Amino acid sequence: MFMLKRSLKWIVPIFIVGIAAVGYGIVQKTKPEIEQQKPLKLKATVKTQVLTSTPHQILISSFGEVVPLEQTALATQVSGEVVSWHPSFVAGGVVKRGEVLFTIEKDNYEAAVLQAEAELAQSQASLIEERAKAKVAQQQAKNIANTQVSDLYLRIPQVLSAEARVKSAQAGLRRAKRDLDNCEIEAPYDALVVSRSIGVGQYITAGSQVAEINNIETAEIMVPIAGFDAPFLPHNIIGTQANVIAKGRTEATREGMIVRDLGVVDSATRMVSMVIRVEDPYGLKSAAAPLPFGSYVEVRFFGKTVADLYVIPQELVSDDRVWLVDPDDRLIPKPVHVLREEKANFYIDSGLENGDVLVLTVPEFPQVGMQVKRVVNDDGDGGAQ
Repeated sequence: MFMLKRSLKWIVPIFIVGIAAVGYGIVQKTKPEIEQQKPLKLKATVKTQVLTSTPHQILISSFGEVVPLEQTALATQVSGEVVSWHPSFVAGGVVKRGEVLFTIEKDNYEAAVLQAEAELAQSQASLIEERAKAKVAQQQAKNIANTQVSDLYLRIPQVLSAEARVKSAQAGLRRAKRDLDNCEIEAPYDALVVSRSIGVGQYITAGSQVAEINNIETAEIMVPIAGFDAPFLPHNIIGTQANVIAKGRTEATREGMIVRDLGVVDSATRMVSMVIRVEDPYGLKSAAAPLPFGSYVEVRFFGKTVADLYVIPQELVSDDRVWLVDPDDRLIPKPVHVLREEKANFYIDSGLENGDVLVLTVPEFPQVGMQVKRVVNDDGDGGAQ
């Protein structure tokens, strides 16, 4: 019995292994055969464009603040009590050229005009009298010896003195009328009232500053020109048209003109500055959008025209090189020199040639010599298949 149990310990494992071996053989004989496939070699598909150089007029852009052409501290030329002021003569108000801003009491100045007129009339009467006496003296001088006739006898000094008194009286009348006219202070131009410091009933003296106004007939914008833009400025830049673009709370696009170069180079930034002038910034004489003083705006204008430039989207230029496709449809990198950057494009002036095939859709991991398949650009630009 003992021997039987000992034999079973060896026989059972061997039996199990034998059954497993038979099962494995059956599975191997009945499994389907797997067809051997050749590995696929896929080519990356890229869009391309045949490059052609074109002339390009450089667009120069800068930023600056809109300021008035003139800022005036308004003062009176006569003294007196303020009796009235224009309804728009308040901070933020707009007044037109020639409108009366405020009025000073006129009584004393009207009286001064009457007095000056009276003095003029009296001096003119004296002149007439002296001239009549001089004429009588001339008639009498014909009957006496020439040696006894003098300028005093002919009343020449008296006539000159009377003429001088007339001129003095005329000057006095002119001053009196001027003072009377200055009782009404008029706007020297279309103006924006910045501040006012007077009121009805207030007594002001000649020379007192009463308000500050800004000229809104014309605005100016001083813009710095960066060093990399300076070589492309036109030789005769005065009179060049410019677009003025304001964004933010107030959006507007206006036409301006470059009127002068400040003529100096900033010692800190090494930049030159141009002044652009915009007419009617507040749109009082047109339907144009207003361009308030203090607005920070962009100014764009065209500079020189450069021949033979290639326009390349910025995303296609990496580390100053682009990817091209050679005649064998293989990728090759090409170093380029970027002359300008405008909006979303780079302008290349060297490193490329007409007829080069630019890759517009660069593969994720491009490699030198990578085989690709070219397709025509969807935009209709040149390309080879």
